[in-house]
Formats: sequence, C-alpha cells, structure tokens
Amino acid sequence: MPELPDVEIYVEALSRRLLGSALKSARIRGPFLLRSVKPPVQAACGKRVLEIRRVGKRIAIGFEDELWFVLHLMIAGRLHWKDVEPKALGKNILAAFAFESGVLTLTEAGSQRRASLYVLQGPDAPSVLNAGGIDVFSVNFDTFWAVLRSENHTLKRSLTDPRLFSGIGNAYSDEILHRAGLSPVALTERLDRDQASRLHEAAKDVLREWTERLRRETGDRFPEKVTAFRQGMAAHGRFGEPCPRCGTKIQRIRYASNETNYCPECQTGGRLLADRSLSRLLHDDWPSSLDELEALKKR
Repeated sequence: MPELPDVEIYVEALSRRLLGSALKSARIRGPFLLRSVKPPVQAACGKRVLEIRRVGKRIAIGFEDELWFVLHLMIAGRLHWKDVEPKALGKNILAAFAFESGVLTLTEAGSQRRASLYVLQGPDAPSVLNAGGIDVFSVNFDTFWAVLRSENHTLKRSLTDPRLFSGIGNAYSDEILHRAGLSPVALTERLDRDQASRLHEAAKDVLREWTERLRRETGDRFPEKVTAFRQGMAAHGRFGEPCPRCGTKIQRIRYASNETNYCPECQTGGRLLADRSLSRLLHDDWPSSLDELEALKKR
C-alpha cells in the first residue's frame, strides 16, 4: 500500500501536471471504485484543478466550485500518466481521467477491488475522510507520546492505525521500528520516555529520508514504480537477509496477507517472535533464539 513517502511523491507529480488544468472527461470502469453518489463524477468536467493534497494515505484533487476527487489506492492501486487517452480501458484500468494536460489512469492489480474514489463538495470536504491520526512531523514529542499511550496495543499496530498516526503502513512501520531498535510487539503502555522519544525521532527521520530519496529517484518523471519493497530498506521485505546494522538475519512474523520484518539482535534482544502459523504447529518446540532456530534447521 502506498504510504506517506509514496503518496507525497504522487501529490508532487500530480501538482506539476494538473494544477490549472481542466478535466475534460472521466471514465470509470470498476463498478466498486466509486463510493459516493452525490455529486456525480461528471460534475467536475470543465472545472480546473486548484489544489492537490495528501490526506493520510489518500490523494485529494481539488477542483473549482469546491469539488474534490479523493483517491485511496489501498494495496494494489496505482496511478499512471499518459499523453493520450486509451481507446479502451484494459482489464486492470479502473478509471481514466482526461485533462487538458494529459490523462491520469488508475489501475489495480489482482482480483480484489479495494481502491476507492469519493467525489465530495465543500471547502474542506476531504477532511471528512481523515481518520484523525496525527502527522508525526507536525506535533511535539509530548503529543506524540500521549497519542501512542492513548490505547494499549503493540507498537506495530499503533503505528499503522490511521486513527492514531497518519500515513504509516506495514512497510515503513518496519523501517521505523528497526531504526528505533524496538520490538514490533512491545506494548505501548510499557514504553518509557526514552524509548518513545527514539520512536518519534525514528518515525520523522525514516519518513523524511525516504520521501527525499524517492523524490530524487523520480525527478520530473511520473512515479511508475511504486512498491512496498524498496532496495535499501533495512528490514521490510528482507527476510533471511543480513541486518545492515549488525549482520543478523532479518526474521518475520506472518499474519493474514501481511508480514512484519525485524532484526532479533537489534530489536528483541536476540529473542525470536512467534510466527502464528508455525508456532501453532510447533507449540513448545518453537525456538526462542536464533541459535535454537539454526539448530532445528540442522536436524
């Protein structure tokens, strides 16, 4: 799922191409994409784009007459920029928006259709879809710590909860926790002030560094290679590879369609976290350390 750094780059690329440009036509192929009824999509035709902003992990495109398109790409949704509108919408193209300056298309890979489009009207209509999470850049440490402790969850869950923190998902939460040297399953109420301060600084540093890195890599091009797995990441998507800090093999916890990647040496004091699927099979035989894990592999 595109997170804060990816969405910021999308917003910047769209701003360069769409600000001041009028929408000529809008075609929506995906029956589940449009999640609102009034106003209709066609109400924006002929209107110029005045503003583009990030709302959490959403992209809000503001038109004249206070009309807004608010897009949430979810896991597999991606945006593409074309000079010419496609004659027919392909299997994965859910929508095509033709502007005076070019054509914006929305694709979604796979069979599950989770991406969404809301058409709203009002001076600050996109705020209706804001889950309420704070932006880690705009608050001081005391506010960050208060939000973190407002509910007792694991750090991984809290960081990815849009009601608590804005724009952070599965990938960058792994990177933030690795940078802070904290376990993904540590409980928020047990964090001391020093640990919470490290987490706040890590969140700002990781998100800032990756936004700047993606900005450099993209340049003036439209971002076409948006992925949760980036070369240069310290933990996310690097299961079995050496930790760039200590050389220990990165481990993972798998659940549903997601996984959490972490370094046992840097984050959990050498302890292996129980993978739900495997630990159900192994029960008491689940290894508690990397040494025990390696011993099991040699049997």
